[in-house]
Amino acid sequence: MTSQTTIDTTGPGDKAPAAPSELASAPGLRGHPWFTLITVAVGVMMVALDGTIVAIANPAIAKDLGATFSDVQWITNAYFLALAVSLITAGKLGDRFGHRQTFLIGVTGFAAASGAIGLSNSIAMVVTFRVFQGLFGALLMPAALGLLRATFPAEKLNMAIGIWGMVIGASTAGGPILGGLLVQHVNWQSVFFVNVPVGALALVLGLLILTDHRAENAPRSFDVLGIALLSAAMFCLVWALIKAPTWGWGDGRTWAFIGASALGFVLFSFWETRVKEPLIPPALFRSVPLSAGVVLMVLMAIAFMGGLFFVTFYLQNVHGMSPVQAGLHLLPLTGMMIVGSPLAGALITKLGPRVPLAGGMLATAIAMYGMSTLKAGTGSATMSLWFALLGLGLAPVMVGATEVIVGNAPMELSGVAGGLQQAAMQIGGSLGTAVLGAVMASKVDHDLAGNWKDAGLRPLTPAQLDQASEAVQVGVAPVPRGTPEAFAAKIASVAHDTFISGMSLASLVAAGVAAVAVLVALLTKRGQNAEAGAGVGHI
Repeated sequence: MTSQTTIDTTGPGDKAPAAPSELASAPGLRGHPWFTLITVAVGVMMVALDGTIVAIANPAIAKDLGATFSDVQWITNAYFLALAVSLITAGKLGDRFGHRQTFLIGVTGFAAASGAIGLSNSIAMVVTFRVFQGLFGALLMPAALGLLRATFPAEKLNMAIGIWGMVIGASTAGGPILGGLLVQHVNWQSVFFVNVPVGALALVLGLLILTDHRAENAPRSFDVLGIALLSAAMFCLVWALIKAPTWGWGDGRTWAFIGASALGFVLFSFWETRVKEPLIPPALFRSVPLSAGVVLMVLMAIAFMGGLFFVTFYLQNVHGMSPVQAGLHLLPLTGMMIVGSPLAGALITKLGPRVPLAGGMLATAIAMYGMSTLKAGTGSATMSLWFALLGLGLAPVMVGATEVIVGNAPMELSGVAGGLQQAAMQIGGSLGTAVLGAVMASKVDHDLAGNWKDAGLRPLTPAQLDQASEAVQVGVAPVPRGTPEAFAAKIASVAHDTFISGMSLASLVAAGVAAVAVLVALLTKRGQNAEAGAGVGHI
């Protein structure tokens, strides 16, 4: 044995280690698989909820703290940058020091940063603590997957990941509803304060229930240069995607950061072949199923996050719904993810991931095509049909792609694999919002002037047309104050019709991305290393 043995490992002549199924059925709270799932689900719920609940609070924060639109954007961008850049490194920390420790630090730090935001009296303090939220959230998410991988036997891992995905989907979709209620009936600070008791609960459960698992050949050193190169490359990529809508895709600054990101990834890849204990061993990507799982997660997030981004504007600005009403209209999507994720886990366990993943992405493609047919007067029943189909399609992909990535990685790299899964989803969501946003902007710019003229409205100057285009891209009718009611109705009709034409094209592009993902799904297969879970000794 090496010096990295754990107290459950045995020496020569001792009784053989328990099989995964035997460990899974061990009595008591500590280390129990299903109680472990409940614990990590509470922590993950806090982070997933924060991804959407804060958007509802932004207008109130801006008003209370006197923030500009640019300041408010940084409330989201600072969190996303810190999270996306840190995920893989945070996963490596879990592999090195144990996922229990990183999970507990993550939930504690995230809850503390949330409470600090609620006590902040300036926008600078809010943005600063949002960075800390992102960093601690990055510690928490891969650790949760690492704990599930190590605790559950192979035959039950998919079901566990299914429930884990269900919690993420429900929390993400429920964010606008809860956020709207809190902002409307309490204050914007309550959106952040709500994380404090949730984090405290996750901490107490973690101390009582979680048992650390570490592979015998877990990493013992850090690839510092690799961490720096990967972080720089991720930062440049995410920064370019965040700023592209403002700078423009043809702007030199956008492509300078994309070029710097590409160079960073090349240097990182080269360095990883030279260092003794790399951050991400190149051999990891020799697994075609694992690589396909990462690509599939990116494509799924492009189609889902990019397409859904415009649906919220459609519901609120075209149909005139409140944030709470819009959230309620998305309940069919949430409901199907809640119901579908555990069922998808059971189906994937029985059939393997290939067919459910391909079927899920096909359903997603059909749903996005259906969403391209939405009009200003489309009723709730039709919208619900397409939202429900989207949730049904996403459920097996969230579960299956995660299992493919984590299950095809060696046990000692389960944290890095969890970081890859989360990073792929974050990058995909950012790509989807940026690329489909560019499609929307281009279509609106192309159609608005003609639609405006065809409606018999007074021609706009180039500057006025630019301002009107920016408003229409989010479904807002640019009606000047004091405009007669008849003309205001015409402007609203032109704005909404133009917005819908852009949303339809963006949804068709998302459907195309999902269709490509069907082919990628055919390259996946069941995790070869999943059996390593639940057989690792307790520390």
